[in-house]
Amino acid sequence: MRDIRRLPKYNVTATLQCAGNRRTAMSKVRTVRGVGWDISAIGNAVWGGAKLADVLELVGVPKLSNVTQSGGKHVEFVSIDKCKEEKGGPYKASIPLSQATNPEADVLLAYEMNGESLNRDHGYPLRVVVPGVIGARSVKWLDSINIIAEPCQGFFMAKDYKMFPPTVNWDNINWDTRRPQMDFPVQCAICSLEDVIVTAPGKVRVCGYAASGGGRGIERIDISIDGGKTWFEASRYQKPEIPYVADDISSDKWAWVLFEATVDVPGNTEIVAKAVDIAGNVQPENVETIWNLRGILNTSWHRVQVRVGHSKM
Repeated sequence: MRDIRRLPKYNVTATLQCAGNRRTAMSKVRTVRGVGWDISAIGNAVWGGAKLADVLELVGVPKLSNVTQSGGKHVEFVSIDKCKEEKGGPYKASIPLSQATNPEADVLLAYEMNGESLNRDHGYPLRVVVPGVIGARSVKWLDSINIIAEPCQGFFMAKDYKMFPPTVNWDNINWDTRRPQMDFPVQCAICSLEDVIVTAPGKVRVCGYAASGGGRGIERIDISIDGGKTWFEASRYQKPEIPYVADDISSDKWAWVLFEATVDVPGNTEIVAKAVDIAGNVQPENVETIWNLRGILNTSWHRVQVRVGHSKM
C-alpha cells in the first residue's frame, strides 16, 4: 500500500453498473436466474488511487503493452473475498493487458471514494475500478494481481456474465461459445416514477440517469409521452453539492448523466425514455429481443405506465 500511495494519484469519476441491472423487467418476459435487480444496481462516484498502468510498469510491464515477454495477455485480479461459486476459493476476474496498461483507460487501484478512504463495503483497503465495464470486473478487497496468458477461468468469467441469444436455455447452454462480457451497452432509466403511477391530469416531472460503457459518453436522452410514437430531448441537470460536473471533459467518458423533463399528461399513457451515446448506439425498443437466461444487460427502453384519475389500475 505504501508503494501504491507513492505513485501519482488520479481521481476518476466513473459509473459502476451490475450486468444484471433491470433484471426484474427481463424476468417478466421469461424467468431468468439472478438477483432481482430493478433500476438501482448502479452507482457513480469519484474514485481516487493509482493507475494500474503505473503499477504494472513498476514490475516491468511497459505502458500500452499487448503481450509480455512471457506471453501474458490478461491481467487477473484476485480478491480476499471467498465465494461458494469458487468452491470456497477467492472471487477473481480479468481484463486484457492492452486495457490494463493503457493510461487512457483509467483503470485504477483505488483507495478512496468521493474523497474519503474506501469503507469496508466498497472494498477497503484497495479495490480495482475498471471504468465502462460491468461491475463484476471491478474486484473489491484486492489480494493479488497476476499476468496470465488466457482470460481468467474463475466462475464469474467462465460460467457467468456472458450474453447469450434468446434461443439458449439451461438445457443447451455451452459457456465456451461466448466471451466474458466486458463493456456495458448504452442504458437509461426513469427514477422519479414507479413502473405504474396514478396521478391527476397535469404536469409530471420525469428524471433519471443515462450511461454507456467503453468510454462512450451520452449524446442525448429522448422522452416520449405517447409510448414511443413521438419524442423530445430531455434536459441534463447537475445535482448540487457533488464534486464533479457530468459533462466536464474530465468525466464525460465514464460518468453517468442525469436528465429531467416536465411533461403534460392529460390522460392514460406510457412514458418512455431512451438514451443515445456518442457513437450513435441506441437502446433496443423491446426487452424480448435481448432476453437471455441470466437476465443481464437489459438496456431496453424504460417504460412507465401512467393512469390518470383512477385510484387503481
